[in-house]
Amino acid sequence: MIRFAFSALLLFSTLAHAAVEDIVNFRQYSEVFASSGQPTGAQLRDAEAQNYQRVIYLAYTDNHSAIEHEDRQVLDLGMEYVQLAVDFEAPTLAEFETFAAIMQRYSNKKTLLHCQVNFRASTFSFLYRVIYQQVPMHQAKADLDSVWQPNETWFRFLVSVLEAHGLTHQCDRCDWGALEFVK
Repeated sequence: MIRFAFSALLLFSTLAHAAVEDIVNFRQYSEVFASSGQPTGAQLRDAEAQNYQRVIYLAYTDNHSAIEHEDRQVLDLGMEYVQLAVDFEAPTLAEFETFAAIMQRYSNKKTLLHCQVNFRASTFSFLYRVIYQQVPMHQAKADLDSVWQPNETWFRFLVSVLEAHGLTHQCDRCDWGALEFVK
């Protein structure tokens, strides 16, 4: 009986502690902008409790780790939900521009941007922060590096988006490693 009670207590505390900050690869960039991997339903509820007002999902809803009916869960919590299906193997400038327009529509709306493990989302965050929020590139790159080092596809995408905005990926404190020669 004691073992059962302890197990039930452990399960309850695990369920009760479903904080946004515990989402895989969660990164808080400002008071109103964060990115992460796939949240659970409980973590979406915690996001609402922490005054998030918008959830943007950058992947396909049929992904094996996507939560069922995330759109309804988010909307039922009173938050705005936007889903932008970004193919991991072929991200496009148009998808980034759509995302940026959504973010700029209400730039002070507290937003959680996510995908499955925060690869797509952290790259879009890097670009948005550098292009629209004038965050120094080395600072945004350090945040990106804390999640992942983009593969060749995502490096080319990143470079092309920056170039479309009249910027370069090069900076004094940015080390892109072997990808530097991929352009």
